[in-house]
Amino acid sequence: MNARERSATSHPNRRQIILLGIGAFAVATVPFARRRRRRLIRRSVPVMGTLADIAVLHQDEIYAHLAIDAAIEQLRFVDRTMSRFHATSDVGRANLTGGREPVAVNAETAFVLQEALHWAESSDGAFDLCIGKAVGLWDVANRQEPPPAHRVRRFAGRRLYRALDLATRRGQQVVRFSDDDVAIDLGGIAKGYGVDRAVDALRNWGIERGLVNVGGDLYAIGESEEGDPWKVGVRSPKDPSRMAGTLEVTDGAVATSGDYLQFFRYRGTQYHHLLDPATGAPRRTAAHSVTVTANSCLTADAAATTAFGMRKADAIRVLRHRSPDAHIVYSV
Repeated sequence: MNARERSATSHPNRRQIILLGIGAFAVATVPFARRRRRRLIRRSVPVMGTLADIAVLHQDEIYAHLAIDAAIEQLRFVDRTMSRFHATSDVGRANLTGGREPVAVNAETAFVLQEALHWAESSDGAFDLCIGKAVGLWDVANRQEPPPAHRVRRFAGRRLYRALDLATRRGQQVVRFSDDDVAIDLGGIAKGYGVDRAVDALRNWGIERGLVNVGGDLYAIGESEEGDPWKVGVRSPKDPSRMAGTLEVTDGAVATSGDYLQFFRYRGTQYHHLLDPATGAPRRTAAHSVTVTANSCLTADAAATTAFGMRKADAIRVLRHRSPDAHIVYSV
């Protein structure tokens, strides 16, 4: 991937800003009139608990929207099969009965589960896909004060990912839990996988230039209107109206994890949604966000989730071991 870091005080110039989504990024692009043969065609839809923005460069608007339809369907497929909020999804069904009996899952879910387990093992549990009950306990979108300390301690340092068994039986992928406190939460990796599937759908439709951004997980296809890399601005967690820095991206992914989008305040302390499996509570860190580039959005998503709250040297060591193409570009 071609991603070049700019200074933290730089801002896009010579190009107008289009805002793709409500998440961590802004994308710079030339005014549409400069490229009359190819237009930037955009669509925004709610999916996966956030807003997805898809933009493609194409001369045929109808064809472009058909390609975008295909990309959106891939995002919805991942949401239907991997969200813990849907009782009928693979993850929802596993969380309901996986402690009692094997639960069949499709090949795509099994793939993401396996990738998540690799990240859990490589990070010694800093990434743990099985702390869904702790995530539900904190429920930062609806809470106004922390849960009781004894309930939080129940999940601290458990390495619950070790209690998930992913196997093949009679040709079917199945999952089962050996600990009643296990619940799968793929929030730190499935969104990135959904972006990758959406990108594949666009490419299958012949799209050579475009962007997919789903709530802070972004992939840039090809080049921008001018034939240059896409310029991606990373929002400052302290002031979302400003950029912490900019990246130039071509055929690559960027993901940001931060504590400033989902949180509540209680007695002067901010409690956010990114939990530390070692404590069962929101991670304590001086940095408010970490941004990672990688060749795939699944990798960037998992790497950003893993690296948030870790000492940078430790995070770099984990990323180098697990996925050498992943690089931390901002930690602010």
